Amino acid sequence: MSLLKRLLIVAAALAVVVGLILLFTYEVIKVDWVSFMEIQPSFRPMEAPLPVPADSIPVEGAAYIPGSGAPLNPVPADEVSVERGRLLFEVNCALCHGADGKGNGAIGAFIQNKPSDLTSTSVRSGSDGAVFMVISNGSPGRMPALNENLTVRERWDVVNYIRTLKP
Repeated sequence: MSLLKRLLIVAAALAVVVGLILLFTYEVIKVDWVSFMEIQPSFRPMEAPLPVPADSIPVEGAAYIPGSGAPLNPVPADEVSVERGRLLFEVNCALCHGADGKGNGAIGAFIQNKPSDLTSTSVRSGSDGAVFMVISNGSPGRMPALNENLTVRERWDVVNYIRTLKP
């Protein structure tokens, strides 16, 4: 046998041995590749967002000015607004408050702090701006804020629809 043939056989046998060793130690020896996504600052879903910069105004305009009381409803309660509010209410509110707004939604039975009855006198006697503020900022321990889910106009449409619910 020539020297070259012996060298190739030894190299092949060595390659097989190294391959078997790597195969059985795959889970033990891992090379962690550098990923630029891992080393950059980021936010996980539902992590607290950064605070709004001072003296900034949202893209859709200021919904209300803090410290000046509840805002006035700038959206007339016409058919278009009420219908849009009904559709938005069905998607965002009816699961907890129920289709009729009485706080008897499908999820409402499983919530520790029961959803408010939107047809009650306490809700009906409040101003549109007060209802808008609750929709926007939520109620601690009772209702999540919907200011990131609904635009300002959509929140006013929901307010206009809530005003049409019958007690």
